Amino acid sequence: MAIGSPTGERLAKTGRAPVPPKVPALLRLRKMTPMTFLTIVAVVYLFVMVTFVFAAMRTEQSLLHQGAFGPLSLSRLGYDWRQLSGFSSGVYFDWLKNSAVVAFGGAAIAVAVALPAGYVLAMLHFRGRRVLLFLTILTMVMPNTVLVIPIFLEVSAVHQIDRLWPVAVIFGFFPFGTYLAFVHYKTTLPFELLESGRIDGVSEIGLFLRLAVPLAKQAVALVFFFAFVADWTNYFLPLVMLPSSSVQTVSVGLQELITSSQLFNPSAAAGLNVQLYMPELSFAAVLQMLPVLVVFIGAQRYLSRGAMLGAVKG
Repeated sequence: MAIGSPTGERLAKTGRAPVPPKVPALLRLRKMTPMTFLTIVAVVYLFVMVTFVFAAMRTEQSLLHQGAFGPLSLSRLGYDWRQLSGFSSGVYFDWLKNSAVVAFGGAAIAVAVALPAGYVLAMLHFRGRRVLLFLTILTMVMPNTVLVIPIFLEVSAVHQIDRLWPVAVIFGFFPFGTYLAFVHYKTTLPFELLESGRIDGVSEIGLFLRLAVPLAKQAVALVFFFAFVADWTNYFLPLVMLPSSSVQTVSVGLQELITSSQLFNPSAAAGLNVQLYMPELSFAAVLQMLPVLVVFIGAQRYLSRGAMLGAVKG
C-alpha cells in the first residue's frame, strides 16, 4: 500500500483500514434473482428427466402407487427390451434404423452443402450476393410445415413415396447451416489470406479445399449437430412421406406405440400379443434420446468453441 495514497494516509491517522462500501440489498437481490430462477428451473427439469429415465426401471404398479419414488431394478430393462422386440416383430428397432439413415444422411448432405455455400456468400463478391443472403435468412424463418404439401406432390409425381432417400435429401436442405457457415467464414477467415492465394495462382476451388475446409471444424460440428437434431426429431415430414409402418421413423413410430398401449387405447391394444405400459414406453423414449446424446457428446468440444461464432471478429 503506498504511503501517499488516500488509503495509506487514513491508515496512518486512524490506524484502521477503510471499510469497503456496502452493496445495497436491492442490487444484491437483482444479481441473485436470475441465477436463483435459472437454478430452480434447471433442478425441476433435471428431476423430471431423471424420473422419466428411472420409470423404465420400475414396474407399472410401482409407478401407479408410488409416483416418482419407488424401487429400481436393472433387470426391468431387459424385460422392456424383450417387450419392444416382440411388438410387431421388432418394428421399433426398424424405426430407429430408418431414423438413423435419414438423420445422418440429411446431416451429411447439409454439411456438404452449407460449407461451400457459406464460403461463397462470405468471401466472394458478386452481383446478387445480398439477395441470396436475404433469401437464405428468409427461408430460415419459414415454417417447415408450409413446404410439406408441395414436397409431397413433387415426390409423389416421381413415385418415390415410402422411400427413405428422398426424405434424407430433403433434410439436407438446411438454410440455417448455410448461415452458420457464412458467419464462421466471415469472422474467422482473413480475406488477405485468400488474396495471397489468388496472387500465387490458386483457384477458388483450391482456396476452398486448402484453406476454408481445414478451418471449418467448429462450423462442421455446429451444422451437423443442429441438422441431425432437427432431422431426428422431425415428425410432420416423415408422417406424410413415409405412410407405411415398416419405413416410418422413430419420431412417428412412438405415436403408434402410444396408441397401441393398453393405457391409452384399450380397444386397439386388445388384439395385440405384446402389451406396452408406462415402463416400456419410457424405455422406448429413452432409446430415442440416446443417439442425440451421443452426437452431442462427440461434438461437444467443437460446439463449445463454435457457439461463439460471430461474437468477436479476429
